Amino acid sequence: MSVQDAYRTGMLSKDSPQERHRLESIQGSVDAVTVDILSALGVRSSRDCLELGAGAGSIAYWLADQCPDGRVVAMDIDTRYLDSGRCANLEIQEADVTDEQYRPGRFDLIHARYLLCHLPGRDAVLARAATWLKPGGWLVVEEPYQLPAETSPFPLVRRLMAAYAHKYAQHGADLVWARSLPHLLARSGLTEVDYRGNLARMGGLGRDRWAPLIKQAGPSLVADGLITEADLAGFFALLADPAFVDIPQVTISAWARRPDGESG
Repeated sequence: MSVQDAYRTGMLSKDSPQERHRLESIQGSVDAVTVDILSALGVRSSRDCLELGAGAGSIAYWLADQCPDGRVVAMDIDTRYLDSGRCANLEIQEADVTDEQYRPGRFDLIHARYLLCHLPGRDAVLARAATWLKPGGWLVVEEPYQLPAETSPFPLVRRLMAAYAHKYAQHGADLVWARSLPHLLARSGLTEVDYRGNLARMGGLGRDRWAPLIKQAGPSLVADGLITEADLAGFFALLADPAFVDIPQVTISAWARRPDGESG
């Protein structure tokens, strides 16, 4: 089974009744940072934008609202959560970004979030995406960097996050790849490379960010013998404890620009 098929049919498949809730919980916790970054780069009304791995669509819809005189292409391998009628300047593309025949055109802004770390040829996909920019265009990539599971102060979280990382690795994901983003952007010929980090919160005010993911992935982790039913129940008990708070990962956001006047 390919990595793409694994995500079509595995624990993060859109066939799961929990998947939309999981995606929307991610949007609720990280959209503000994404919007802040994109706004700072200058999202003008005539921009042509590409949202890779558009998911449940929040950033694609935001870009379409910001760019009424341009166009926004929202691409995903499974587009069932995307509403093509939401904005007149929004185009939905169901495609596989790892397909080397995928030729999306030239864009002023390309954004991808929590996508490339899951793909087998992630370095090559990023390099190709850099070529899809117009001169002066920006590529913005946001990916999770999971902190070492064994550094959590909670033994149960250590077991859970180690199981989570193991399961994702079986799907071909690399949850520490994000550290290489600035280098890869520069190596792709882009300039003005910059980045920032956004600490994830598990528990406390951020409990809803992790509950949907673990609720969805937990049964698969138990079935594989990576954690027990008692571990799973214990985690949700921890989330209900107001004294529980942990830092499981950092989202690394990195961006760079295609030089003005460059052709190709």
